[in-house]
Amino acid sequence: MSTLAHIFEAAGMATIALGSVKDQIKNAAPPRGLWCDFPLGRPLGIPQNAEFQHRVLAEAFSLLDSKQTVFKEYDIAIRDEGTEVMACALPPRHDPKAHPAVDEANGLRPAYERALAKYGNRIGAGRTIPSEQISEAIESFIRVAEGTPWKEAGVPGIPARVSQDIRGYYETAALALSDHAPEAWAGTRWFLDHTEAGKVVLSARQAMADAGEKQPIWFYMVPGDR
Repeated sequence: MSTLAHIFEAAGMATIALGSVKDQIKNAAPPRGLWCDFPLGRPLGIPQNAEFQHRVLAEAFSLLDSKQTVFKEYDIAIRDEGTEVMACALPPRHDPKAHPAVDEANGLRPAYERALAKYGNRIGAGRTIPSEQISEAIESFIRVAEGTPWKEAGVPGIPARVSQDIRGYYETAALALSDHAPEAWAGTRWFLDHTEAGKVVLSARQAMADAGEKQPIWFYMVPGDR
């Protein structure tokens, strides 16, 4: 984006770049850059806080007053300390014949639909697979976890991307089940540590690693620090 900013500026268009990683935005050196020490994925800071977000935008637009390359740090930092546990009750078992993860995902469908109606499809499924295929995707990862090579298990796409859609489905549903906007990574921690589908994704990832699959295929099925 910083490279594009230079191209747009050369064509006479003023640009502003917001960055969440300080070294990245400094090294890329856009014509006007504002570093906001916020969690990744939250470039304007606090969710559902229009006043705070408007302050960030006002600071960014103030950079347009400069005709020279400028880099500025926003004066408020927001950090995810990694301590919040998301309070999110999972639905009870409905179909005892289904795998727990599949039954769980099906049970979350009403919450997912409520969250879509309220927030829109911002982090939900749909990048690789639609929400209607979440259960099938989980079933394919169950087969991978049990030892089936991923290319033979019916995984509907690159595993890392499919797993992101599963996680997005769960985190979207969690928004309808939680009474507040959680810390940036609280939803991910909840998914991986407290849901049956999270356990399946982690197990499938480990099975692929043990089978010697190329790292990019399995590594980014979950955040790199897991």
